[in-house]
Amino acid sequence: MFKDEVLIHARSGSGGSGCLSFRKEKYIPKGGPDGGNGGNGGDVVFMVEPGLASLGKYHNNQRFAAQNGKPGGGSNCTGKSGEDLLLKVPPGTVFKDASHGNILKDLTDSEKPFVLLRGGRGGRGNAGMATSVDQVPRRFEKGKPGEERSVILELKMIADVGIIGLPNAGKSTFLSRISKATPQIADYPFTTLVPQLGVVDVDFHRIVFADIPGLIEGAHSGHGLGDRFLRHVERTRILLHLIDCREGLESSFEKAYETVFRELESYSSKIASKPQLVAITKADVFTGPPLNLGKISTAIGCPVFLISSHSGQGLNRLLGAILSELDLKAH
Repeated sequence: MFKDEVLIHARSGSGGSGCLSFRKEKYIPKGGPDGGNGGNGGDVVFMVEPGLASLGKYHNNQRFAAQNGKPGGGSNCTGKSGEDLLLKVPPGTVFKDASHGNILKDLTDSEKPFVLLRGGRGGRGNAGMATSVDQVPRRFEKGKPGEERSVILELKMIADVGIIGLPNAGKSTFLSRISKATPQIADYPFTTLVPQLGVVDVDFHRIVFADIPGLIEGAHSGHGLGDRFLRHVERTRILLHLIDCREGLESSFEKAYETVFRELESYSSKIASKPQLVAITKADVFTGPPLNLGKISTAIGCPVFLISSHSGQGLNRLLGAILSELDLKAH
């Protein structure tokens, strides 16, 4: 199950209490204090696992707790510390405080682990509390309790190119043709119900594409499916906007582009300001008069290409332009 947002509740381990104990040795009726310290509680730790692409594993299991520390013992025995709880998340997972919504951490790749909650410190036994004034303490410390917190995990996919467009613009077909991704493909709107990632090797460079469900007018405010997934193009370096050639007239291509662009702008000006390329798809079934790509490009304000994912027409030229835009081409 694909999930890009889950709410979890986590608790770190509590520290073990110290021990109140005195040495008991033959011929020594009043031995000194020998109560050991309690063990520390385990931390709650998150780490990126590159192969993961969904938060689905946390959908049905939303409560997590690290181990508590063990209490100390006599003969200066220190209690065993609780084991840390290590949880794996996909690259691009954002941690938000569930109460206030502030961002706690953004894990983008296999960097060092993120400690969400620290375990409680173990309490001192009476041996550790002896001083020059009180050499035989009859007291000990209780372990500190662990921390608790509810957090929202939000996945934002990491890709070089975000594929956007109206429903049924040919995004999934394009992704399946250029990569080994196998998205569901059919000739009706909203075939793509979840984001898809595809990896493409071009001229010894690797490019990651992200295909999100089609955007319709009003998507930014909840219409259709795309608004749920617009966050997945926030991290992309450029946007590839696909338009179905069956829109027909050159003015229709501009209108289709403007519909999607307005939704991007309404959702996030940062996304709308990303570099864009436009590809008119399904050229193999286009029966209208020859398209003036230069005129369409001028009207839209970015480079326009004519492609067919079925026949392969224009794909190499488009991928080369994407490489140039990403500044990956070897000099």
